[in-house]
Amino acid sequence: MILVTGGAGFIGANFVLDWLRTSDEPVVNLDALTYAGNLENLASLKGDSRHVFVQGDICDRKLVDRLFAEHLPRAIVHFAAESHVDRSIHGPGDFVRTNVNGTFTLLEAARGHWMTLEGEAKAGFRFHHVSTDEVYGSLGPNDPAFTETKTYEPNSPYSASKAASDHLVRAWHHTYGLPVTTSNCSNNYGPYHFPEKLIPLMIANALAGKPLPVYGDGMQIRDWLFVTDHCSAIRAILAQGTPGEVYNVGGWNEKPNIEIVNTLCALLDELKPDPAGSYRRLITYVTDRPGHDRRYAIDARKIERELGWRPAETFDTGIRKTVEWYLANQDWVAHVQSGAYRDWVETNYAAR
Repeated sequence: MILVTGGAGFIGANFVLDWLRTSDEPVVNLDALTYAGNLENLASLKGDSRHVFVQGDICDRKLVDRLFAEHLPRAIVHFAAESHVDRSIHGPGDFVRTNVNGTFTLLEAARGHWMTLEGEAKAGFRFHHVSTDEVYGSLGPNDPAFTETKTYEPNSPYSASKAASDHLVRAWHHTYGLPVTTSNCSNNYGPYHFPEKLIPLMIANALAGKPLPVYGDGMQIRDWLFVTDHCSAIRAILAQGTPGEVYNVGGWNEKPNIEIVNTLCALLDELKPDPAGSYRRLITYVTDRPGHDRRYAIDARKIERELGWRPAETFDTGIRKTVEWYLANQDWVAHVQSGAYRDWVETNYAAR
């Protein structure tokens, strides 16, 4: 059995679904069900005895200890995190609590459990920590992509809190010997993505005839990774990764934000045309976010060289699958766009 934290969120839910499609090994899924955690993401697992869902906070040490004692997981995959830069600017305290204190709590509980193990069970135990490329800071137009040895230079409260959690994971390995691995991934996209992030926000707004807000000049560059490719990378790291190592996971898809928005408009024009005209008419440039990093790029050669992993999806195939999923799942989108979500959108965009 494995323990997954944050398994009702975007990447975590995709990982749980993917894991149970490819394995019969059960999953204990711990999620606090905050705004981005959604049990509808896991509706297809209803009644599946391989999936044990527990609503709870990763900062609750008694709860985490109980889950280790009851289920004796052979590995933990740690997704649970506050993960939106704009939200971290408006409320950094939540990011420090969850990303730093929560990771510390999990590490200590995992270490206590691991120290009770013996033989193959102890040698095979893994704590896998899912992090982000944003910890590395911003790149210039001609700078080489981030490697695993790139100096950390986080520029937002979100990335600083994730950098802190990465350092804790590293320290628990070097100080206590806890068998950890870390992956730093680029921007994920795909099904079940909460519509505050760029791609789902643009799809949802376009279909509603609302403005498509593009920060600044729209030339911020990101590497894009289809979420199921990220899931397969984590499976590879769990199976073959070396304790103490870091693996960068990317899609080899560097693109500026405005190109992403134009691609989405073109796909929607094809798949669900609007009688009022091309969705491009809705593109609206708004004031940029404070301290907005200009470019991220992942060098994913290490994971390919050492573990044989490469993404299966190109950006063209992945983005088409994503748009098709959102068009086919409008009820899911409507359900997550609660009053709290609308309040957040108003807070973040009204003054722009």
